[in-house]
Amino acid sequence: MSSEKLPHLLIVEDDRALQKQIRWAFDQYETLTADDRESALVLIRRYQPPVVTMDLGLPPDADSVSEGFRLLEEILTLAPDTKVIVLTGQNDRANALRAIALGAYDFFAKPFEIDMLGLTIQRAYRLYELQKENERLQSMQHPDVLAGLITRDPELLRVCRTIERVAVTDATVLLLGESGTGKELLARGVHESSPRRRERFVAINCAAIPENLLESELFGYEKGAFTGAARTTPGKIETASNGTLMLDEIGDLPHSLQAKLLRFLQERVIERIGGRQEIPVNVRIVCATHQNLKTLISEGRFREDLFYRLAEIVVNIPPLRARSGDANLLAHAFLRRFAAENNRGGMTLREDALRTIEAYPWPGNVRELENCLKRAVIMADGNQITADDIGLAGAAPADEAVLDLRHARDDAERRVVITALARADGNVVKAAELLGVSRPTLYDMMHRFGLK
Repeated sequence: MSSEKLPHLLIVEDDRALQKQIRWAFDQYETLTADDRESALVLIRRYQPPVVTMDLGLPPDADSVSEGFRLLEEILTLAPDTKVIVLTGQNDRANALRAIALGAYDFFAKPFEIDMLGLTIQRAYRLYELQKENERLQSMQHPDVLAGLITRDPELLRVCRTIERVAVTDATVLLLGESGTGKELLARGVHESSPRRRERFVAINCAAIPENLLESELFGYEKGAFTGAARTTPGKIETASNGTLMLDEIGDLPHSLQAKLLRFLQERVIERIGGRQEIPVNVRIVCATHQNLKTLISEGRFREDLFYRLAEIVVNIPPLRARSGDANLLAHAFLRRFAAENNRGGMTLREDALRTIEAYPWPGNVRELENCLKRAVIMADGNQITADDIGLAGAAPADEAVLDLRHARDDAERRVVITALARADGNVVKAAELLGVSRPTLYDMMHRFGLK
């Protein structure tokens, strides 16, 4: 078997003789060795080995366990699925138990039997493989409905994870974000990730329907309830029964209807206009707005009790200008889509166009970017989209000064890596060339910053 196919085993040990002994005993693995915390972290970021054996006493103070515990915590943060087997001194039971409490898989007291350690390593690998297989099967059973959302922004990725966690519950979700940030996409993600995904997803825009019609749209009406009511018609709430109802632009809901919606949320029953019968409805509510509801409450335009009914889970969606690198990632995706739709294959974004897209603040967010790329594809003379084709003017707002040098350096490096990957449309080789680093160095930086 070639070494590339062997599973990785990381040995963190400053005793070179013991390090060599473990490597020799476990030649069925592709062994990686490190004798201090820093070199171990480099290997963790680059290879993410399934199993690690590590001594707690590491340089610069091998008589202390502080460096070992620091490394253990960092390994479990960087690679939480990795199984760490801690090697301790003979009379070091307290530290062994502390390591287990922090998340280590197992511990062995020195001197240890190599065969027993080998069995533990085999069990650790087996558990790692079972967990990965379980994740794979779960992803097949419940596909990632947010997989079409294109981002490398940590904040938006956290939003996606929040959506996935709350989707399996029946909690009411309130999505807050500027126009064009993808609130309906995330609302559909809530529905498609929930046990209700086989039922209907119904959306209604509270700002797009006149006030005198909105009540009948929401609650329905009985035959003869008003002029023109020729037959009994269920409303959107009733239509979405057993599924999900999205109330878009909930901040524009007329004050006269807020009390009626509140009663429905409390009682889970509705009455059609002109009707006397209470109709029970089992529906999941997802709301969205670009307005500040607390400001509307202070102005007397939105009921506070309704706000707290709707805000069981509040999700803030970052605007496009706050998502480093995402504008160019999305631009590449929109370019491919619209080029295919308009039979203009092989179109690319020129460097000046990419710089223009990066600099523009995108007040209309993703919707504005989508329209801009569609127009550019249609109007461009050749196969290269230029800055003139994009037709934008503006510069990115200046960042506030950060006085913590280490954090400023890390943040600057992360932004540059994200920007390079975005310009290269995710091509790591091209991004490495733009940055002037080797591909392994870029992979190491991507692992360090949590980029995939």
